[in-house]
Amino acid sequence: MSWLADIFYYLVPFLILLGILVFVHELGHFIVARLCGVKVEEFSIGFGREIWGFNDKKGTRWKIALIPLGGFVKMFGDGDASSSTADEKAKELSDEEKKHSFIYQPPSKKLFIALSGPLANYLFAILIFVGVFFFVGRVQFPAIIGDVIEGGAAAEAGVLPQDRILKLNGIEIETFADLQREVEMVVGGVANLEIERQGEVINLPVKLRPIEIEENGEEKKKVLLGVRSITVSMCDYNGMPLWESVKAAVDETWVMTTTTLRGVGQMLTGKRSGEDVGGVIRIAEMTGDISKQHSVVSFLTFMALLSINLGLINLFPIPVLDGGQVVISFIEMIIRRELNEKVKEYMFRIGLALILALLLFATWNDLVHLFDRLFVKD
Repeated sequence: MSWLADIFYYLVPFLILLGILVFVHELGHFIVARLCGVKVEEFSIGFGREIWGFNDKKGTRWKIALIPLGGFVKMFGDGDASSSTADEKAKELSDEEKKHSFIYQPPSKKLFIALSGPLANYLFAILIFVGVFFFVGRVQFPAIIGDVIEGGAAAEAGVLPQDRILKLNGIEIETFADLQREVEMVVGGVANLEIERQGEVINLPVKLRPIEIEENGEEKKKVLLGVRSITVSMCDYNGMPLWESVKAAVDETWVMTTTTLRGVGQMLTGKRSGEDVGGVIRIAEMTGDISKQHSVVSFLTFMALLSINLGLINLFPIPVLDGGQVVISFIEMIIRRELNEKVKEYMFRIGLALILALLLFATWNDLVHLFDRLFVKD
């Protein structure tokens, strides 16, 4: 019966999480489209055959489809769900109908509608963080070493308990979470630490290497610095007022965004391996691991991280994604006329090819990672 437990812990939470994030994203498009006077024909969670749905008073079909790996908002006059092409009958629309068609909107409105989905994801992430910080609070571990793991990279480099980490590879470190994040961003295997020890600032190069750790009941090898933070009893538990929660939430969202962009930049320049690129299988795996912890806060934080990533990815300037429509809208605003439909069609095809290639690459990485987790013990 263990497979039933795995379905509960991995598949069900993943579908719930993905459904919520897709709904938030598409709701952003839907609300702004309605505000701009654009008619929305379909609001779908999932793709393919409709499982359940209903029509609202304004004629929008709200539905849940068979393949729950995404969603879309189809607006009046669109030739496809991504709003990248026009319907074949769009030229036959009356002047009144054109007022409610996405393709006949001015570039400024198209830009606003395209941005609204990613912005909804960012707003949702900020609201999650605000709720966690305000209702639960926040434990801030200072970047002070509580314990140095024997035989680890930090121990060999001469890092000692009570050392305060000031910088890692030139990046300022304020909390232990900053330290963990920057270690994950290290390329080349060397972390150059700037440390404060008994009032003196010293520099230590640390050669990182994999350490055997236990994670979710499994033994894994992970590249770590080999240090532990000070204990919770040595930290101040910060119950945060509303305004401070909002500020901290915006800061957290900004840090996650810039860290993700740095990682993408490292992969594009060849400094980081493409093995870190993951897809829906990896997300489902991580969601299940977090569900097994029975921690609502961890689940919400992970949801916020994915919401940020979903919003950020959709802002990439690739046709098919929202960022592609943003680029087209900017171009049309500059040249003061609509781009040729053939040009848009070719851009759409190139964008679709890039997205499909990325999905195949991510899925391959996921399958290799899953195989290693299930069958490779060393």
